[in-house]
Amino acid sequence: MNKTKYITLLLLSGLILTNCGGEEEGGFQGQNRTVPAVEAVQAQFGSLPLEERLSGTVRAGNQVEIFSRISAPVEEVYVESGESVERGEVLVQLRDNEYRERLRQAEANLRITKAQLRQAEAALGEVEADLNRQRILAERDLVTDMEMEQLAAEVESAEASVELSNAQVEQAESTVQEQKDALEQTTIRAPISGTVGDRAAETGMQATPNNRLFVIGDLSRSKITINVTERMLQYIESGQSVRIYSENFPDTVLTGEVSRISPFLGEGSFSTQAEIDVQNPDRLLLPGMFVTVDVLYGESEQATLIPLSAIYNNPQTGETGVYVAPGFGIETEILEEIEDNGSVGQLSNPTEVEFVPIEVIAKGREAAGVAGIQSGDWVVTVGQNLLVRDQGDDARVRATSWEKIMNMQKMQPQDLLQEILNNGVADQSTAN
Repeated sequence: MNKTKYITLLLLSGLILTNCGGEEEGGFQGQNRTVPAVEAVQAQFGSLPLEERLSGTVRAGNQVEIFSRISAPVEEVYVESGESVERGEVLVQLRDNEYRERLRQAEANLRITKAQLRQAEAALGEVEADLNRQRILAERDLVTDMEMEQLAAEVESAEASVELSNAQVEQAESTVQEQKDALEQTTIRAPISGTVGDRAAETGMQATPNNRLFVIGDLSRSKITINVTERMLQYIESGQSVRIYSENFPDTVLTGEVSRISPFLGEGSFSTQAEIDVQNPDRLLLPGMFVTVDVLYGESEQATLIPLSAIYNNPQTGETGVYVAPGFGIETEILEEIEDNGSVGQLSNPTEVEFVPIEVIAKGREAAGVAGIQSGDWVVTVGQNLLVRDQGDDARVRATSWEKIMNMQKMQPQDLLQEILNNGVADQSTAN
């Protein structure tokens, strides 16, 4: 929750607590003073989880974009967004008349070049046979050297013609295969099994290599991409656990781990990308969704722990500290009441409270480790502003639990206000 909104509601809660549970005391020269009412929780001893909160972008598992590899009009589209497809299934049929004609011409040219090759091979056979006959005659001195040289040149020329024809056949065969491939590309198939989305293909449109037709991905698996800065690389690494939150499923927390981190930092940004593979059987995560990711990278040193809402910046002294009720909580019935119902107790009789400066050693998402107070001390979490305004040294204290205050810190503003109003009504009923 936005910290300013939370503080504002805490101030309002203090007013409600005072109006509902305040007690008047005889003051100086007959004036009555209303004892402020506050809520308090017991400080604990422990360590805080170290976490880095980042924003992530969701992609489907093995998500791919489908483009046409050739330019041609779309004749038929066989799938819609949201449909499941298997690998190899036909998605789109492009007009193929032109490509069939190109293939027919290429095959005809191949037949011509093969015929030319046979002619060249036959011509080579003739001149080779003629050369062999002339060699026999040359042994009897019936053929001149010039005639033999001429025949040898004819054989060499015929061999070159055969070699050229072979090359032309290979070229024609390559052209035929190229045209076959082009014809096959008029039928666009699913490269993977998955779910179709972002359909842009429509019958009659001109498909080109630059126009995306579909997106296909496996929605049962998701990949979340987060940006990690150079500083974060000092403590974030593959294998660390993550928690994933979204406003689209506020009551569910998904878990996973950092699967891989690119070692290359972007120029100028000095950041890189990490990927988180998450199983998504309920399809809570949708491609393109933005989520909040907490990367858990260890624990802080052990210290006295208090809720963040207990920390108060004293406007009079400028000090950071907490209000402690040293005499509160000794009564057994108060402790048992919290333990039994897990929420809050009733307002106590006026008891001493004092402001104690603290040093924040470690700060988590909902609690902080501090020095200056002890584990077991009762610290005020709601109503500190009333203590400052009243300038007194006592208050009526309601004991609350860690679970209660943690839930309040997570609440949306309107829900927190309703919770405070409900507590106020309960106090009025008890008083009556």
